[in-house]
Amino acid sequence: MTTSEDHPKKSGRRWFAGPAVILLAAFVATSPSLFRHNSCGHDFDFHLVSWLDSVASWRHGILYPHWSPSPNYGAGEPRFVFYPPLTWMLGAAFGLVLPWSAVPFVVTLLLLAGTGLGTRMLARQVMDDAPATLAGCAALFSGYALFTAFERSAFGELAGGFWIPLVLLFILRDRGKNKALVHRTFDGSTAPLALALAGAWLSNAPLGVMASYLLAAVALAWALLLRSWAPLVRAIVSTVMALGLAAFYLVPAAVEQRWVQIRQATDDPGSQIENSWMFARHADPALELHDVELLKVSLIGVTMITVAAGGLFVAWRRGRLRKMGIWWIPLTLIPIAVLLMQLPVSLPVWNALPKLRFLQFPWRWLVVVEAPLGIFFAAAAWMTGRRLRKAMIWICAVFFCGVSAAAGFVLHQRCEYEDSVPGMIEIYTRGSGFEGTDEYAPIGADDAMVASGLPDACFTSNPSLRLGYGEEGTTPTYREGTCDAVFSWSADRGKLSGEHRRLTATTPHAGYMILKLHTYPAWQIRVKGHPAEVSAHREDGLTILPVPEGVLEITVDWSTTSDVIIGRWLSIVALALLGLTWWLERKLRTRSLGPMKERLAEPRLS
Repeated sequence: MTTSEDHPKKSGRRWFAGPAVILLAAFVATSPSLFRHNSCGHDFDFHLVSWLDSVASWRHGILYPHWSPSPNYGAGEPRFVFYPPLTWMLGAAFGLVLPWSAVPFVVTLLLLAGTGLGTRMLARQVMDDAPATLAGCAALFSGYALFTAFERSAFGELAGGFWIPLVLLFILRDRGKNKALVHRTFDGSTAPLALALAGAWLSNAPLGVMASYLLAAVALAWALLLRSWAPLVRAIVSTVMALGLAAFYLVPAAVEQRWVQIRQATDDPGSQIENSWMFARHADPALELHDVELLKVSLIGVTMITVAAGGLFVAWRRGRLRKMGIWWIPLTLIPIAVLLMQLPVSLPVWNALPKLRFLQFPWRWLVVVEAPLGIFFAAAAWMTGRRLRKAMIWICAVFFCGVSAAAGFVLHQRCEYEDSVPGMIEIYTRGSGFEGTDEYAPIGADDAMVASGLPDACFTSNPSLRLGYGEEGTTPTYREGTCDAVFSWSADRGKLSGEHRRLTATTPHAGYMILKLHTYPAWQIRVKGHPAEVSAHREDGLTILPVPEGVLEITVDWSTTSDVIIGRWLSIVALALLGLTWWLERKLRTRSLGPMKERLAEPRLS
């Protein structure tokens, strides 16, 4: 009997076939955006503005920007200090080569494909290529992946569909044949595990929290099952390296939280854990829309956990789990734990574990159910007979297309013109700016007080001068003549950018210059070449400078603070340790691993 190893060309075609099917499935899942345009989910505006500002910074030579100048109608915010870089850099990179109207579609497609490919890689540990590919398709068509893509447009969290399976893959993969602890710890998985965990942190902060706790729990369960300390040691070493690799982002984000109102991310009633239990209902009218979304995601969560449990039961009855050894047991615990985290009984856990409440919504944990769901679904659905397999493939294809169509009608969010890509590009080109993010506002400031249409600099004798007017509940608007004089940033020598600005003015008397710029300690501001002292805070958070009479040159430059330097050095050290770990693992594997045939002989679901 011949095998695929006897036919290299056939084996190569099969190797490419699985990823190609995943990409096709991701295209089908994203296709509603081709017919109904991009989905304007909850975070769509936030991400598009981030991409636009990132591209603008790159064109000014700032490779890693920290300040986003467009929010708060041009007053800006330190968005890139606190939001992880991978997804806003990914969207910005595509924006350099593609029309902006195509970028959200392409990013969504690739992240959904990543969900399928990551699950497929995990499933390949115990399955052949075809059922593993089916597992990947089931994961990317899972309700939560499509909910995140269309209802929320949360691209950072959508990346978790890729990183979470890799974290599970590298902690559950035990390739060490030697019983020595060092050999079983550094078995070729430690360095990749660190990269996967770092990728989660650099994609989305709540995702990083979930990935870290998931890694700790699965490593403990796996260590107990194997009766070995190796998984725990591997998890600890990988976590330290992962946090080090992400330190260039994590250290400034942690240290500089005291400069902004970061607690607003969790203080809002709609973002509190207690108000988001599964199927919860509230009498407060302010939570009406929150409850509509909560009902939708609760139904999705129940469906996902039910499918995972049903697939597990059918696979167990058909004897499929025996071929997986004990590998499937940690995956079984994940849906159970996630279900408990959706219920009020888990509140002590939310309150006890550090940073867990930062997740805001218990249902965010559904991202870790996607891979187990896909694997158990494939283990149950995959047939042994050729005809049965063909029938099953067609049934799944029709079902997945139906899920995509349903997501297009139920989850896809229609855009108003001002929220669509063309509308936002138009606003961006005018330089009008956009709303800010409350949690990035300066201490004691209110983003709602920032007026639209402000001049770059307003000279006045009254530092508390009211600059915006309008009805309550609407964005205030600047009125001409409010300031004694107005000035604009200079564009000479390329100084006008998000993090480097220059202004020349002539003042008739001593007074105050109110800059259209939110205060932030990282700004280094000079008047006539001398460091300026920023006066008392305004309600709108704008920068106030006392200035003398005469000709002035004001320069505003973003400075590299000490926490940024520390974070960068920690990342450099972690990168060196990662390289050393990779070298050590490669050396130990060369000495201790048996022939490759031993691994090929391991039982798989075929």
